[in-house]
Amino acid sequence: MGAADAFLLDAYSRTVSEVVDRVAPSVAAVRVGGSGAGSGFLFTPDGYLLSNSHVVRAGRPGFPKPKPSFEVSLDDGREFAARFVGDDPHTDLAVLHIDGLSNGTLTHAPLGRSAGLKRGEIAIAIGNPLGFEHTVTAGIVSALGRSMRAQSGRTIPDVIQTDAALNPGNSGGPLLNARAEVIGVNTAIIRGAQALCFAVAIDTASWVIPQLLQHGRVRRAHLGVGGSTVPLHRRVVLAYGLKQSHGVRVLNIEPGSPAERAGLHIGDVIIGLDGLDIDSVDRLHQALDASRIQRDGMIKLLRGAASPQPMYFGVRPVERASV
Repeated sequence: MGAADAFLLDAYSRTVSEVVDRVAPSVAAVRVGGSGAGSGFLFTPDGYLLSNSHVVRAGRPGFPKPKPSFEVSLDDGREFAARFVGDDPHTDLAVLHIDGLSNGTLTHAPLGRSAGLKRGEIAIAIGNPLGFEHTVTAGIVSALGRSMRAQSGRTIPDVIQTDAALNPGNSGGPLLNARAEVIGVNTAIIRGAQALCFAVAIDTASWVIPQLLQHGRVRRAHLGVGGSTVPLHRRVVLAYGLKQSHGVRVLNIEPGSPAERAGLHIGDVIIGLDGLDIDSVDRLHQALDASRIQRDGMIKLLRGAASPQPMYFGVRPVERASV
């Protein structure tokens, strides 16, 4: 090893150590109702802690909102009870709050930005894999703009891929940059693969957190349709000057739903909502945010098997029930 290589490795080691020294006091081991374990981290000095939805639900998606007790232990050995504030299974994020805080303020991890990340940047993970509390691993940002399915079935967009080694129990812990800022929330590994680990981008978390603090959930609009992404016939795309090659075929309609009241039929292909092109089920999910709840909108769809015609239907989405 040359002198230059040794210098670089030494600088890398110092960077990782400094990040750990600054952030480790904010990282917590989270135990759910006396069983199940994961990670989390404090993001405010007054005890608010970010983790994964699947951690606070003890890996049981679809169950009622979690009501068990939570036990949180910090790097310095202090242990606290914590209460559930809210979660969003669709982005696999959750917020807890430490109760009965009497020892002054807590160390918290600063939230960074994920929008400006580049492949190859240092990525440092702190968590509690397999019960080994406050374990540190490091690597790089391997890829950006990934998407993955949450346990709810929805797609989590803009997921960060890293080769920092993660194991069960790391879920909910922070992924950090060289400035000791949180850039992601570690959430998943690919079992049987090596160096394929994923984190929810902190920009997604920064959008979710205020809603969890205010409502205990993320508010979303609901049409009441089930569908699948289907290709559009090229003849139809050319005939009507469509910008997309796919749409969403309606497979079922909930009785009494906004879609039923609007006059949608099974077999219709949704291609637009309020001027937005809808080319996939995921795009439709993304379009149905809180801003559309109880607001009059317009759906554009194709109807007819032989010669589908564009049609427009007024619709007023309602608020989606919590998962």
